[in-house]
Amino acid sequence: MTVRGAIPRLLALCFAAAFSALIGRASAQDAAAAPATDPAELSLEELVNVRVDSVFAASKYEQKVTEAPASVSIVTADEIRKFGYRSLADILRSIRGYYVSYDRSYSSLGSRGFLRPGDFNTRYLLLVDGHRMNDNIFGEGAESTDIILDVDLIERVEIIRGPSSSIYGNSAFLGVISVILKTGSQPGGTEGSVEAGSLGTYKGRVSFGKQFANSVTWLLSGSYSTSNGQARLYFPEFDQRVSGEPRGRNDGIVRDSDGELIHQLFTSLSYDDFTLTGAYGSRMKHIPTAPFGSFFGAGHAETADRRGFLDLAYDHAFDEDTEISGRVSYDAFPHLGKYPYDYGTSNQPRDIAIDYDGARGSWLTTEAQVKQRLFDRHTIVLGVDYRQDLQQHLYNFDSNHSTFIEDRRTGRSFGTFGQAELVIRPNLLLNAGLRYDHYDTFGGSLNPRIGVIYTPWPATTFKFLYGRAFRAPSDYELFYGSASFGQVPNPGLAPEKIQTYELVYEQYLPSHLRFGVSGYYYRIDDLIAQTTQAGTGLLVFENIDHIHTKGVELELERKYPGGALVRASYAFQRTADATTGADLPDSPRHLAKLNLVLPVIGEKLSVGSELQYTSSVKALDRDEVAGFTIANATLSCQNLVPHLEVSASVYNVFNRSYAYPGSIGLIQETVPQIGRTWRLKLTYKF
Repeated sequence: MTVRGAIPRLLALCFAAAFSALIGRASAQDAAAAPATDPAELSLEELVNVRVDSVFAASKYEQKVTEAPASVSIVTADEIRKFGYRSLADILRSIRGYYVSYDRSYSSLGSRGFLRPGDFNTRYLLLVDGHRMNDNIFGEGAESTDIILDVDLIERVEIIRGPSSSIYGNSAFLGVISVILKTGSQPGGTEGSVEAGSLGTYKGRVSFGKQFANSVTWLLSGSYSTSNGQARLYFPEFDQRVSGEPRGRNDGIVRDSDGELIHQLFTSLSYDDFTLTGAYGSRMKHIPTAPFGSFFGAGHAETADRRGFLDLAYDHAFDEDTEISGRVSYDAFPHLGKYPYDYGTSNQPRDIAIDYDGARGSWLTTEAQVKQRLFDRHTIVLGVDYRQDLQQHLYNFDSNHSTFIEDRRTGRSFGTFGQAELVIRPNLLLNAGLRYDHYDTFGGSLNPRIGVIYTPWPATTFKFLYGRAFRAPSDYELFYGSASFGQVPNPGLAPEKIQTYELVYEQYLPSHLRFGVSGYYYRIDDLIAQTTQAGTGLLVFENIDHIHTKGVELELERKYPGGALVRASYAFQRTADATTGADLPDSPRHLAKLNLVLPVIGEKLSVGSELQYTSSVKALDRDEVAGFTIANATLSCQNLVPHLEVSASVYNVFNRSYAYPGSIGLIQETVPQIGRTWRLKLTYKF
């Protein structure tokens, strides 16, 4: 039997055996883990206090998720390991109401029915240990393999739904993704891992961490990964036998054009109240889809993204009531795309010229914040931040020495905010925040957020939430283009705006059960979209769209004392054009997810399995793209051999065929996705 066949069969057997024993084992674990005191004698509030998670990113200080002015989800390092997640995109796919699309170049994140195919994830703020990761060219918050950190370094991910411009400003439009990393004390020495998988995928990582006697903590980690991707892909749009596309050739087949190469380096040094963090990552991706009118089938297109930052953070608590924090950081983001074009009429490789489309960005950021607790009840947070864009460079030229775009500029922005959590009554909180931001490009933006949080009983919470947020037009949207290039800049773009209303009900039940329901309504105005300029026929970005989205999300979760986990969620959502009433592209009406962790031998051997259902969506051309269900499974073995952890994962277990809508710049109506793949991973702690 081949490795390819053995791993799925092994996982299927383990899963079936573990599932059949789940009820009896869980009951035994509950009994074994019961405290000496009868739980019936404890108050429900005492039980809830044990189980309720804390979150930091919702308000920029730690609070219970039941007191946060948002609907929150948290994914831990233990779940990342047991479900075999390979990237932040994998993690976000598992979250209720979230979904991810992939066009064979970049991944795009959607939530609550809103995703623009090919979007740069500009409407989500990505934080890594509080450091803003959205770049100053595209405004992108990378969440797939183009992110600069290894998923093995993640301690937890906090997903904050809804607008948070009231404390974070730009990009915190639809949500905040906050990644909290492990510290040097958590590896506890040297740790190495190797991976091998389908499609010629290999990865290696070495991490070292230590907490020294003089209160210094150091973490250093580096990783390298490579993948050949799919060796053969077929696109009927380029099949000259059935398509009228002028670029059609090779019977629509492209070979060896889907690979990627990734390098990542991360270090963190902490002493007393100071933390110095440095990170660098690079990703080169071959693109098989011949985007933006490029040549198909030979001399493939590719993109190269690099990202690095240095961050010095300070956090000092004077006492239990007063805390100040601040940071200063430097970021750099070079990007280069290489696209082959046929400059002749033969549609043959001999006439190819390479078009180089790139960007270089660098910026300095400073932030300061004070948190003050008043009268042992209320919490006030005040903050200010400033960003100086040192370089915003957009360029495009070809190998024939023709220059089409050359735009260089600098810029700056600043913001100031205040937030108050007021305890009106012991079971009633008022959370109110307001922030003002100013940009050189368009001026100012004022954004509030208000949350009324009512706890009528210790295990029951209602949240009434209102928020307003903005997204500043990116440097790319404002200034990319020239008449000779076929696309013109639009420096007069206004920011996008959103208003949201949400009602959240959270219920904690006996037996470690948690249930939640969210109902919401969003109104988004002045959305930026690419269109054709009147009178010239040239492409341009303009504020042209107005949409509304509404929906309901439900989630039920049970965590067993012995490590078992069951989580089920369902989201109904509808996002439509406010003028026409038509559904937006790549906006599924239904999302359903089931996550299971089944211990087989305590914490030593477990099976993590998930099902993800996505209903049909519209493509950009309004044709329907079929829905699909994906199953993934991971068998994890920990410390069966001292210091060694082994996991085997199968993704798309049943080899389902599915596709995502094609993005802007592609002629493909749909982009087919990868079938069944596997991964074997070994981690050893020295």
